[in-house]
Amino acid sequence: MKLWDKGISIDKQIEKFTVGNDRELDMHLAKYDIQASTAHAKMLGKVGILEVQEVDLLVSELELLNQQLENGEFQIEEEFEDVHSKIEYELTSKLGDTGKKIHTARSRNDQVLVAQQLYFKENLLEISGKTMNLIDVLLNLAEEHKEKLLPGYTHLQVAMPSSFGLWFSAYAELLIDDLYLLDAGLKIVDQNPLGSAAGYGSSFPIDRESTTRELGFATQKYNVVAAQMSRGKCERTVTSNISSLANTLSRFAMDICLYMSQNFDFITFPDELTTGSSIMPHKKNPDVFELVRGKCNKLQAIANEMILITNNLPSGYHRDFQLIKENSIYAVENIKEVLDVFTYSISKIIVKNIDITDEKYKYLFTVDSINELVIGGKSFRDAYQIIGEQVQSDTYEATKGMQHTHSGSKDNLSLNMIRTKLQQL
Repeated sequence: MKLWDKGISIDKQIEKFTVGNDRELDMHLAKYDIQASTAHAKMLGKVGILEVQEVDLLVSELELLNQQLENGEFQIEEEFEDVHSKIEYELTSKLGDTGKKIHTARSRNDQVLVAQQLYFKENLLEISGKTMNLIDVLLNLAEEHKEKLLPGYTHLQVAMPSSFGLWFSAYAELLIDDLYLLDAGLKIVDQNPLGSAAGYGSSFPIDRESTTRELGFATQKYNVVAAQMSRGKCERTVTSNISSLANTLSRFAMDICLYMSQNFDFITFPDELTTGSSIMPHKKNPDVFELVRGKCNKLQAIANEMILITNNLPSGYHRDFQLIKENSIYAVENIKEVLDVFTYSISKIIVKNIDITDEKYKYLFTVDSINELVIGGKSFRDAYQIIGEQVQSDTYEATKGMQHTHSGSKDNLSLNMIRTKLQQL
């Protein structure tokens, strides 16, 4: 069944190419199409297009379909082009002419739009919640390990003293930036497009305010052309926001892989969280974080692909948009999985005690040594020259290091202020 079927037989090869994998993808959207169809039926009754009894029958059947979905009994068979045609078929087969009336005053275009935006809205909230959980774990780790020194690097060269508390809380605060972007994405998708039909509105006296309230949208996309043009914009926004989050997680995963190597040897994980080698019995590989890194890089690539597919399309609907449905759903579902495994794994991290007296960390405190001289009365430039000459002549003796007292430094992590940022979200 196709919603646009006019009784013309479509070439099988063309049909296969144009339908693609919509049936599989639409299982993610089925819940939201049922929700939107329910709101649409109620609105049609409110404005007098449907009789009260017809609305009750439609709502009742849609509730049954939703129950089938929750029980795992709902499926989109091959004879259906997508979830929208499947649902309309079920309503028509059960209710006859009443079922056929569900498509009054809407197009498949705004059906897809509203289902996708409800999907994005719910999942952005879920992704934000999972990110908050990870931030909380990281802040707890920062508090637990705030006294443990960690060499800081620039250009992958030993640079200045850092700490595990600083490392964990750095990524926690960066993830809050990603939450800001997710919140911005939520504002964009939280606008009701239903009622825009094919992108130019309807001559039926529909009540878009009613469906906006019924579906729990914060507002509606008032201009019907703008509503249709949000197809593509919403997906680009969501995948771009997810890309930012993926970038943070990818960099964190890279740190973990680096710090687990024997050359650094700063951290490790329980054996059950790592993998081995088929020929090297000593191997303890950070496969989880390598896959996190790879998956997150793939998610960042998706954001670029979305731009390339949509950036030169004129206003109105185009079938190109079908291609970005897959990418956006993939991004949403995969970032949730990545967040779950990252939070689970990082909570089991084992932080090692680092021997800061090791020869390779000999110059870790040169900046502190310079600052001590400055506090003692030297100009910074003279102090820099003195310590620099000691380094060149191999006469430098490392000091214990000074306390870093300013906010956000290794000895004053400002964890309470980072938590305040999180609470404000």
